[in-house]
Amino acid sequence: MTHIITRACCNDAACVPVCPVNCIHPTPDEPDYGTAEMLYIDPDGCVDCGACVDVCPVGAIVADYDLTDDFARYEEINARYFSDPAHAEYDAEPQTPPRRVWDLPSAEPLKVAVVGSGPAACYAAEELMSQRGLAVQVDIFERLPTPGGLVRFGVAPDHQDTKAAGSAFARTLRRRGVRLFLNAEVGRDVSFEALRSRYHAVVVAVGAMDDRPLGIAGEGLPGSHSATEFVAWYNGHPDYADRTFDLGHERAVVIGNGNVALDVARILVSDPEALARTDIADHALEQLRKSTVKEVVVVGRRGPLEAAFTTKELLGLAETPAADLVVRPEELRLSEDQIAAAGERSVALYKVELMAELGTRTPSHERRITLRFLASPDEIRGDGWVESVRLTRNELVADQGRTVARPTGDVEELACGLVFRSVGYRGRGIAGLPFDEARGIIPNEAGRILDPESGAVLAGLYVAGWIKRGPSGVIGTNKRCARETVTQLLADLEAGRLPALTDDRDVAESVPGHLDLEGWKAIDDYERSEGKAQRRPRVKLTDVAHMLEVARG
Repeated sequence: MTHIITRACCNDAACVPVCPVNCIHPTPDEPDYGTAEMLYIDPDGCVDCGACVDVCPVGAIVADYDLTDDFARYEEINARYFSDPAHAEYDAEPQTPPRRVWDLPSAEPLKVAVVGSGPAACYAAEELMSQRGLAVQVDIFERLPTPGGLVRFGVAPDHQDTKAAGSAFARTLRRRGVRLFLNAEVGRDVSFEALRSRYHAVVVAVGAMDDRPLGIAGEGLPGSHSATEFVAWYNGHPDYADRTFDLGHERAVVIGNGNVALDVARILVSDPEALARTDIADHALEQLRKSTVKEVVVVGRRGPLEAAFTTKELLGLAETPAADLVVRPEELRLSEDQIAAAGERSVALYKVELMAELGTRTPSHERRITLRFLASPDEIRGDGWVESVRLTRNELVADQGRTVARPTGDVEELACGLVFRSVGYRGRGIAGLPFDEARGIIPNEAGRILDPESGAVLAGLYVAGWIKRGPSGVIGTNKRCARETVTQLLADLEAGRLPALTDDRDVAESVPGHLDLEGWKAIDDYERSEGKAQRRPRVKLTDVAHMLEVARG
């Protein structure tokens, strides 16, 4: 018998150090961890102890004898990963180093401000609070009245198992030594200069909520939207609750084929009554019930081997009860050279095989999701509203060791009434901090913020998460990222490089309108209570004034 990691895997890697036989890979210390779609359990090494099951924050690990039909393929996925020669040489012994015990002659605790409350912020706070022998105070600042970031506003509502990662973050927020400052925007309610003067270190972990434009004609037409705003809208983000999306069209086109693109496609064709059992925003559910969208076409500029979505998201797409998955067989054909380069046992090739199996079945539903490859948008056309997208056919060519898409000149016009661009997130600059406009991140070296002109480290200033490295990875990827940043911070503490406090006043005096943990618990209890009455996980509040009323009532 063995244990299997299934779709909900968040790459948190909490399971890795508890495995007595080191059969869970890739670990955060292994080079392919940053690019792995998920973690995998070696069926030949697993001793069925179940230790990983107890620590998995999202309940993604099950025994093979408990696999449901929906998750049966994950036994093959785990086994296939280790049958790939590229993954056959992992060390047999655990390599987790012991946690350090600190002994610093300091009379005052290390005071750290964390800006943001999403996964990277919470992982950074947890890493700081987990230091043995080191007195630490962490204050978390969030401009919204609710914490959570990506978990609350980015994970699709029909992925409630993935949202379970929020339980671990909730424990961090309840830790003694951690204070929560909600409804407290840095730059509006408290200045960045005040943080620098009252804390030894500031960790910026604000994520990346802006979207990358396509840069083509017609992108600004009504009916053309970013996937970013659509995801925030259906997830109940207060900044996007008043957006409107005209879903009275039969075909929508999503440009880009990452996991977010698949989320958008799946939500557009899902049965609204199935979504009514999730925490989707009420305003979105109302509009989706009126939707006439019958087909969503997801367009990728490269081939199926290079598809940005993960295997587990593909399986989730294929299992959408109300819609068919359609793929053109001619777009899945691979040359012998492509197969050899990918590796006959690779996860990428398995994903193409799955598409060939799942996407070419006989259609049986009124709605469908069509995956298209080797096509790029040239122009969005319409007279006052989106009417079509002009696509140019691509071919794949080798360019300095990379596979790139090159236009062939063949053009196709695809009629549609909605377009969603989903070609990546980017960070937003913060007043008082340097910003790399080209990359959409705060310039840094392993988490230490750098002066862009001199390249010098800005003492006491750090960054973690997407605003540090760009929008890559999944929820758990931020754990390693945050740990790297905190490691730099602690090295600077030990070396005496952290600046001294110049203002000993409690920052709480400067933010009288903030909500603390009790305020968030009041909102959380209210949402869960409303959800229980409707047999839903929660009913989200989307209006800031209403949130504050509930929190203070």
